[in-house]
Amino acid sequence: MNDHDPEFGPFGMPLYDGPEARSLARVGVIDIGSNSVRLVVFDGAARSPAYYFNEKILCGLGAGFAETGRLNADGRVRALSALKRFAALTRAMDVKPLLTVATAAVRDAEDGPEFRAEVLAQTGLEIRILDGTEEARLSAQGVLLGWPGAEGLICDIGGSSMELAELLGDGVVGARRTSDLGPLKLMGLKGGKKAIRKHIKEKVAALVEEFPTRPKRLFLVGGSWRAIARVDMVRRDYPLRVLHEYRMTPKAIMNTIKHIGDADMDALRAETGTSSERMRLVPLASLVLKELVRQVRPKEVAISSYGIREGLLYDQMSHTLRHRDPLIEAARHAEASSARHPGFGRALYRFVEPLFPGARYDKKRLIRAACLLHDVSWRAHPDYRAEVCFDNATRANLGGLTHGERVYLGLALLHRYKSNRAGTGFNADLLDLLSEARVQEAENLGRAMRFGAMFATANPIDHGRLKYRPQRKELILTLISDEGRDLFGEVAQSRFDALATAMGVTPIVKGAR
Repeated sequence: MNDHDPEFGPFGMPLYDGPEARSLARVGVIDIGSNSVRLVVFDGAARSPAYYFNEKILCGLGAGFAETGRLNADGRVRALSALKRFAALTRAMDVKPLLTVATAAVRDAEDGPEFRAEVLAQTGLEIRILDGTEEARLSAQGVLLGWPGAEGLICDIGGSSMELAELLGDGVVGARRTSDLGPLKLMGLKGGKKAIRKHIKEKVAALVEEFPTRPKRLFLVGGSWRAIARVDMVRRDYPLRVLHEYRMTPKAIMNTIKHIGDADMDALRAETGTSSERMRLVPLASLVLKELVRQVRPKEVAISSYGIREGLLYDQMSHTLRHRDPLIEAARHAEASSARHPGFGRALYRFVEPLFPGARYDKKRLIRAACLLHDVSWRAHPDYRAEVCFDNATRANLGGLTHGERVYLGLALLHRYKSNRAGTGFNADLLDLLSEARVQEAENLGRAMRFGAMFATANPIDHGRLKYRPQRKELILTLISDEGRDLFGEVAQSRFDALATAMGVTPIVKGAR
C-alpha cells in the first residue's frame, strides 16, 4: 500500500511498527546545559514519542562564568554525579542510541575540555559539543517534531546563550544565529539594570537584523520561557495548564512581564510551582523577551516544550517519518497497545465520516484521532471512564495539537462514553477555547462514535451506512445486511435517536425488518 491507499485515506500507512520506527523506539539523550543536566529516554511511536524516563538536575554549570570564565565548581561536582547516575541508568535500560551533548557553558569554559575528559574517564560518556548554530538547528528541529511544516522564528534560551533560527516551511530550517543573552551570562554584567537593558537592546537588534522578514509566529523554547508562560497562565486564569502550544499575544506578554517586575518572586514561585533555581532566572529572561517581542514584532507567540533533545531524535528520522502527522502516529500507537480491538478505529472513522461532508484535512485528522483513541481507556472504572478519556486527550504528550484542538478531542472522547457532562468534573471554562459550533460538533462526533462502537464490534460499515442531509435535516441509517438488521436492537436504536436529536435532525432507518 502507499500513502494514498483508500484503506488509510489521507493519513498513510502506520509507520510506528515498521523497522525504521522500531530502531528509534528507545533513544536516550543527555543534555548538559548551562543551568541543568537532563536525561530523557524516548519510547513508543517514533514520530510522537513518549517520555519513558525524564530526570533533570539544576546544576548551574554556567553560574559565575562571566567573572571566572570557568565552569561553576559546585555545579561541576553536581553535574559529574548526575552523569554517573545517568550512565548507570541507561546501561540498565539498554538504551541505544545514547546521545550526549553539551551547550554554551561547556563550549565556552576554559576548563570545558578538562570536564569532558573527566566525564569520559569516569562514566564512559563521550560528550559532543554543540556550537551555537548547531544548537539553533536542533532546537528548530525539536519544534518541527511537534509542528511539521511550521513556519516562523524560533528562539531558544538557555542559561548562557540564546539562539534564533528560521523555520521556512516543509521542514526546512533557514538562517541560524547565537548570542550571549542567557540569564546566567547577564547576571555577570557590571553596571546594574541600566547596563543590562542597554546590552540586551543592542544584542537583540544585531540578531534581528540577520532576520529581515518579520515572522507571523515566534516559537519559544527553553525553561525560562516556559516559566514566564506559567506566570502568564496564572495571571490570566487560563483553564488548560498545558505549556506545549500555549499561545500568547505580544500585548499579553508585555502585561505579564510588568506583572513579574511588580511581583514578589517567592510568592510568584509558589503560585506557579516553579523551582527557586528557575525563578531566579525569570526576571532577566523577561527583559530579554520584552526586547525580543518589541523588535521582532510577531503577531503571535507560541511555547514549545520540544527543543534540543527532541531535535536530536528528529535528526535520526528519515524524510518520510519526519513528514508524518505526529498526532495520528501517536493515536495509532495508543490503539495498537491499549485498545480492545486494534484496527477498529479505522473502521469507525469510515463509518462516521459521512457526518462531516466537505471536512478539510485539519478537521479530518481530529476525527481520525478521536476514532483511533475512542477505546484506549476502556480499562478505567466505568464511572470515571468519560473523564479519564477527556484528561488523557487534553493533558497527554501529543504533538500537533492546539489547545482548542485538545479540548475538541477531549470532548469527543468524553461523549463517546457519556451522553452529557454532568458528574464528570468538567471545567466549563475550557469551552472558551472553542466556538459554540465546534463544541457542538465535538459532542456530535462523540455520540456518533458511541453509536458506531456499540452497533458493531467489527467493520460497522459492512452492516450499515450513515448519510447526513443537512438541508433536509435528516440523518439516515441504511442497514445493508441481515446481520446489520440483527445488530440494530433497542440500545442501538436509542443511541441512533440520541445522535439525531443532538444534531437537530430527523432519524430515519432504512432496510429494517
